Amino acid sequence: MPMDTPDTNSSARAIQRRELLKLTGAGVAAFGAASLFNTPKAKAQIMTDEWDKVFPRSEKIDHEKVTFKNRYGITLSGDLYLPKNRADNRLPAIVVSGPFGAVKEQSSGLYAQTMAERGFVTLAFDPSFTGESGGEPRNVASPDINTEDFMAGVDYLGLHASVDRERIGVIGICGWGGMALNAVAADKRVKAVAASTMYDMTRVMSKGYNDSVTPEQRAQTLEQLSRQRWQDAEKGTPAYGPVSLELKGGEPQFVVEYADYYKTPRGFHRRAVNSNASWSLTTPLSFMNMPILTYIAEISPRPVLIVHGEKAHSRYFSETAFAAAAEPKELMIIPGANHTDLYDKVDVIPFDKLTSFFNQYLAA
Repeated sequence: MPMDTPDTNSSARAIQRRELLKLTGAGVAAFGAASLFNTPKAKAQIMTDEWDKVFPRSEKIDHEKVTFKNRYGITLSGDLYLPKNRADNRLPAIVVSGPFGAVKEQSSGLYAQTMAERGFVTLAFDPSFTGESGGEPRNVASPDINTEDFMAGVDYLGLHASVDRERIGVIGICGWGGMALNAVAADKRVKAVAASTMYDMTRVMSKGYNDSVTPEQRAQTLEQLSRQRWQDAEKGTPAYGPVSLELKGGEPQFVVEYADYYKTPRGFHRRAVNSNASWSLTTPLSFMNMPILTYIAEISPRPVLIVHGEKAHSRYFSETAFAAAAEPKELMIIPGANHTDLYDKVDVIPFDKLTSFFNQYLAA
């Protein structure tokens, strides 16, 4: 399809973008873009010291806001959680991030605080280009840079006085579950990794849910996304969609479940892409040609724990990843749970299992 010219009718542009949404299909739906009209340019957030999490603060931990840089020089913002009874001991530590389109004040912070209550130093961080972390333009994702973000978290924890750098693990949630597995395959400093309610974002963006996108649809999507780059370059800013997950009715059940988390007091946060913003239109480009789980077997001999809900629409991502991983590995299916139940439902998230897993494999 020819690229738009400056005098192209606005309705024609709208039709083109709606068609682009259909072509990118469920991959775009996965990160909340409901349609593809421009919105004002997103801006980086100023880091705040206030407790603005969607979960209550625990009295069992010490908390502080921290910053650290990744290998590309982007400053990342994190929440560091430390057990109160740590004394001068060097403790095992866990880097946590996700879900895709969330911020550290949501699910990753809940996981991090809970694991800190159980004796680990934990770091929940905002990935590059999102939340309080740096990077321009805003609300862009990258399979390479966001994998690097996990490794930068390992850098930070390995230099902390309360951490035993030889006992560091990683937890990735949703789309950051795939990033976590990719990071640990390359980063041999990490001793154990867990992925909860995992997505392989490179797979869903390139192939759609259940690999339903045809080669012809993929080619057409790449054609239009490539041409969108000219429009972005001409305007000097990426095109974005409207605020994510504003439901109109008739959406798939899993989208309704996303909205029930991100758009309600249960999980809404003003800095989260999925609550209050949208991804750049061309975000799928690098994901569509870079399968991040190619080397998952190279995590071995370090252990992998993959946790997923029995009723989750995304369960097949974890099953495929588990099949590709090498021993030692474990797949834990939570009876009756859907995808977002593992974001915040503390009676569903298997924290006892996560604790025993990391206690075993991060032992002194």
